[in-house]
Amino acid sequence: MTYTEASMNALRQGGDELADATVAALFDRGEVGKFNTLMRYVSTAGAPLPDGLPDVARDYLQATSAPPAWVDWEEMEKARLFFIDNNVHISTALSFASMPACYVVPHVAKLLSATHGLKYPSKRMAETGQFTVYLMRPDAFEAGGRFIPAAQKVRLLHASIRHHLLREKRWDTDALGTPICQEDMIGGQMFFSMLVLDSLHRLGIHMSEEGAAAYYYAWRVVGAMLGVSQESVPQSLDEARQFLDLYMIRHMGPSEEGALLTRQLIDLYEEVVPGTFFDPIVSALIRHLVGDTCADWLRVPRTSWDTAVKAVPHLLGVLETVEDRSPLGAWALDRLGHLTTVLELSSLTRGRVMHYAIPEQLKEEYGVSAGASRSRWKPPSATVSDHTPMVTIR
Repeated sequence: MTYTEASMNALRQGGDELADATVAALFDRGEVGKFNTLMRYVSTAGAPLPDGLPDVARDYLQATSAPPAWVDWEEMEKARLFFIDNNVHISTALSFASMPACYVVPHVAKLLSATHGLKYPSKRMAETGQFTVYLMRPDAFEAGGRFIPAAQKVRLLHASIRHHLLREKRWDTDALGTPICQEDMIGGQMFFSMLVLDSLHRLGIHMSEEGAAAYYYAWRVVGAMLGVSQESVPQSLDEARQFLDLYMIRHMGPSEEGALLTRQLIDLYEEVVPGTFFDPIVSALIRHLVGDTCADWLRVPRTSWDTAVKAVPHLLGVLETVEDRSPLGAWALDRLGHLTTVLELSSLTRGRVMHYAIPEQLKEEYGVSAGASRSRWKPPSATVSDHTPMVTIR
């Protein structure tokens, strides 16, 4: 599949028909509050749906209660093992590359600022972290798993944002297309898959071709469950590279919302890290992973750690050597990765489980103006048109 300006513009017009119709019906019938109350206690796949659930919501939940029929479960297991092997590094990439990448797209930063208080970025980070952990559990798609209900609720969350912005005429569709359109949904899928792989490569993590492809495949499954058109989504890492490059060239730039969200992301992790000596490493990691141009747009401060953080790949290389040569070392590092993820989520959530709900209104002040083998994975080459300047997140 080849992506062009014309094909990307077409993707800006599409939303999610199933979720949009469900949310519209819930609002029209005044049943959003009832739905949120009842769904707060439905967190595992296969659990009986509560009495009193609106019929339109029940139909939606039943229609989205299973993964796509085309899922290759062997590939999903490879992705899960890849995540276990690299969970610390993937968490780092999600926190310090994927989220800032969202903020460097101005209209996405504006949307994020509309859906949660800017003073509470931990909610967004906790939801993202929990969602990924749910996905990579062995029971993710089985009865008792938490991933499917989370995906169902996130899909409705996106639809509710579209509903508010379009109903209240607070979104310039001529200039910006449909809010949380197909292009943006696929772009988000790229941020949490392709950009994570890019970041792991930049950190010097030794990934196999097989592991990288499986991780991307898992996020293709996620996209399908979140309403992404499978006719338009990149099927391979090479296609993903083309889409991501073109998406970022089309949309990335500075914004006040992006800079504010980034500042609060930095403050959040500086609070999580004990003491103050290591605080500058948060900014340094973001700058290292997204590059100076994007970091400057996001007003990421330059620090004395900017040079030192470049030694991280060498340190990680030493840890990988320990892991490869010692079964005990591999077990210890896997446990460390698990505990680090649990500690991070606990810090972000203050020990609570995050609940996804349909927002009944947006912020009042919100406004919009127009690894098994050791054959190392190498990122696909950048793809840009002959007439477009080369600008990529790196």
